[in-house]
Amino acid sequence: MNEMIRDISVPNDWDRSGLPGWCYHSPALLELEKQHVFREHWQIACHVSDIPEPGNYLTMDVVGERALILRGQDGEVRAFHNICRHRGSRLVADDKGTCRNALVCPFHGWVYNLDGTLRGAARPRSFPPLDKNEFALKSLECEIWQGFVFVRFAPGPQPSVAALMKPFEQELSHYRSEEMAPAGTIWTQETPVNWKSVRDVDNEGYHVAMAHPALQDLYGSTYYDEPFVNGLCRSFATYNPHAGRRWSVRNYVKISPENTHLPEQLRKAWIYFGLFPNCVIAVTPETVQFYQEFPVAVGRTMLRGGIYRYRAEDRAHRLARYLAFRIDRDTQAEDVQLTVWSNEAMTSNAFAGFYLSDLEYGVRTHHDHLRKVLPVTTLKDAPEEKAMAETNADLKNQG
Repeated sequence: MNEMIRDISVPNDWDRSGLPGWCYHSPALLELEKQHVFREHWQIACHVSDIPEPGNYLTMDVVGERALILRGQDGEVRAFHNICRHRGSRLVADDKGTCRNALVCPFHGWVYNLDGTLRGAARPRSFPPLDKNEFALKSLECEIWQGFVFVRFAPGPQPSVAALMKPFEQELSHYRSEEMAPAGTIWTQETPVNWKSVRDVDNEGYHVAMAHPALQDLYGSTYYDEPFVNGLCRSFATYNPHAGRRWSVRNYVKISPENTHLPEQLRKAWIYFGLFPNCVIAVTPETVQFYQEFPVAVGRTMLRGGIYRYRAEDRAHRLARYLAFRIDRDTQAEDVQLTVWSNEAMTSNAFAGFYLSDLEYGVRTHHDHLRKVLPVTTLKDAPEEKAMAETNADLKNQG
């Protein structure tokens, strides 16, 4: 059937409980997550087509960090901390824009070349001589994979993106995502839940039949999940033979032309490629997109993503892309409500913890990855907030 199906079976004796409820409302744990789960793991910043020309830039503010993704005069894409070396001001304040041939700090006027080196300080005689490399912008690890720009804020346990994503390389390469163009701007949305509640919902398809009428109409019983293995998971579905009870699905299936450069088994497939801890690359025959979530506070999460299209799409592909967007839009709204209901329970004394179905094994394996990074989450009862970091370090050392 599909070249990427992995032989993953659910153990008969697996523990059906998930993370304890305290993990969803602990400020001290959230600080550990920001560092060890988010800053030390690869994050998708954008697509190369978001910054196509020299001088184009894009910013991303997440988990207390400010990233600046910039295409230099030499055409290279680089990533820096959006922090002036003088007093820490933002170099650029907009989400996206273009600078001609230099970055000028709006605070005191320090000037940086597009490769990050210091061109000069305002009123330079008021400083000792400044080395252009010593006072260059602080760079971020940056890697481009199939057109997506990944950054990492701190050294971490994952290998290169190419090595990490190798199991997905062949299948995703059929979509030629590196050649695509933006179908809009990168979007963000805030939701009043802990970030893990977002990921818990997205990591299982058990709820699709009940909670997502449009997806259930489109997929039928074709949908299945592959749980997290070495930081990667995957979900796969094709249009079911009886799709079309809902207006958006009926017209999508009717209008969507076959994408003939895809292999036969992918021409009617929707696939979701997950990357620990929070990134998903999703493909349909018309589009490739990414989405992710970042914690803002214990009970606040920022959702973020972008959609990309084929440059030579015709009217039928454009209409199909619009209808796929409608299905996705409704699905996201439904998921947001589910995360709110689930997250509310985490502070209740009546909440006895998760009891997971075999179809929710993806939730368990994601939690296992979190437990490996932060062993303090293996504890049934929360340690004192002020002792969270020390307890986690002790458990990691015992290891």
